[in-house]
Amino acid sequence: MRNTDAQGPVIAISRIETADPSLPLPSYASAGAAGADLRADLGGATVTLGPGQRALIPTGLRLAIPPGWEVQVRPRSGLALKQGITLLNTPGTIDSDYRGPLGVILINLGDAPVVIAHGERIAQMVVAPAPRARFELVEVLDDTARGAGGFGSTGRG
Repeated sequence: MRNTDAQGPVIAISRIETADPSLPLPSYASAGAAGADLRADLGGATVTLGPGQRALIPTGLRLAIPPGWEVQVRPRSGLALKQGITLLNTPGTIDSDYRGPLGVILINLGDAPVVIAHGERIAQMVVAPAPRARFELVEVLDDTARGAGGFGSTGRG
């Protein structure tokens, strides 16, 4: 398995045993897209999400992410704006040592039921570096202009 090539990390993908082999692998919709689209693999069925309902939607895929990298699963802006569909736990993180099935937790924040169809683009995945930090206990932190100012402390606009 190659970990990187001239374009970046290589993500090895396999399909789970029951996956639909006719569904495309994750792909970028445009030359400048940061996220690759993920599709619902529902075995030809549909899932209806009522207002406030959530469901784990399978993709039929497993990923092998190289060490030092992660995959972030994010909402698709069109689904969010037009239908109120977004992701819980967003961005979701897929760690480099996880090899289980990739599922996407969708929630309907809109006011009408939404049907998720087999093969529909439901989320996007962004491949990102994930360096490991060292954690060090100190007695005093360095000072900054912001200091301890938290939620809303930098103002509006």
